[in-house]
Formats: sequence, C-alpha cells, structure tokens
Amino acid sequence: MNDTYLLGGAVRLVPLSTDHAEALLPSASDPEVWRWMPRPRPENATQMRVLLGQMIADPARRSFAVRRCDNDAVIGSTSLYDLDQAESRAEIGATWFDRSCWGGPYNAESKLLLFSHAFEDLRLARLALRTDNLNARSQRALDRLGLVYEGTLRSHMRRQDGTRRDSLYYSLLADEWPTVRDRLRARVAAKTTA
Repeated sequence: MNDTYLLGGAVRLVPLSTDHAEALLPSASDPEVWRWMPRPRPENATQMRVLLGQMIADPARRSFAVRRCDNDAVIGSTSLYDLDQAESRAEIGATWFDRSCWGGPYNAESKLLLFSHAFEDLRLARLALRTDNLNARSQRALDRLGLVYEGTLRSHMRRQDGTRRDSLYYSLLADEWPTVRDRLRARVAAKTTA
C-alpha cells in the first residue's frame, strides 16, 4: 500500500484512491487527454473506479492523484510502476492532466516530485518512461526533461483503435538526476512566476 505524500509548491501528490474517481473522470474521459493511453478510456464513474482499483491493487505500482496546492482540486494522476527494488528500477507513466492544466507548472513539478521520490527516497538507480511513436508532444517533453532516448520497441502494443504502436523508451539514471533536477526546478520556477 502506498501511503507516501509528495508536496511541491504548485501540486501535491497524494496516494490514489477510488474516492478520486469522480474528480478524475472529466479529464480521463476527455478523448484528447486520453488519446495516447493504452487502456480503454473510462466513460463513467464506475469504469473510472474499476481502473483506479486495478492500479491501486498492483503491488509493483505507486499511484498518485495530483492535487493543485492553491485550491486542492484533483487535476490528474501519475504512477511509479514496474517497481523492482531488488534491481533498483521502475517506470513512470499512467500520467494524465486535465487539459486546462497543460502548459503550466503541474506536469513538470509532478515529475520533479516523483523523480525525487524515486532517486532520493527509494534510492533507485534507473527510471524509464515510454511513449507512443506518434505522440510528438510527449517526446518533446521527455527531451526537454533531459531524459536519454534508448530505443524503440517496434509493434510493442495495441492502440485503442486496434493499430499497433511502436513504443519509444527514455531513461534517467541516478547519476544524471542532479542535472535533470536542477533543470526541472528552473522550469517549475519559470512556469510558476509566469
């Protein structure tokens, strides 16, 4: 069970609960927000609760709801998954934000908090993130974060429309973290004061 809270200036990450279903449904049911997710888009609160329940039940996953600090609104979700502490690695994903929060400090600060937790609290050696080969927006964001492109898994998984997707893998290692941390802190500060 995940009982970790991560606090930033613009957002705080709180353990995900099925009680977050109603608050997360508007963003998760938005076709543009959910466009690149490999899971079916939830269409109602019951489906959202089932999805969140599956995420929470996974023992190798730490899932969070993202809350804005200024008004406590739930604006998205993110997860640390495939957590293997024996091998000192994990992936970050299942991340989405309400479209009204795109371009603000929220995603950058969520990554800052989650990366900090992974490298500084859990003492992991490696984090990986993957994205659909057609998701240019995500690829640009991962490049801006300073992650290293490792390669492409061809025909890796099925998209919701039935087509096959290639998955681009990016990684961040513990010894690279201080440079990325400083870059993320600067991005969050710039977006918060803008």
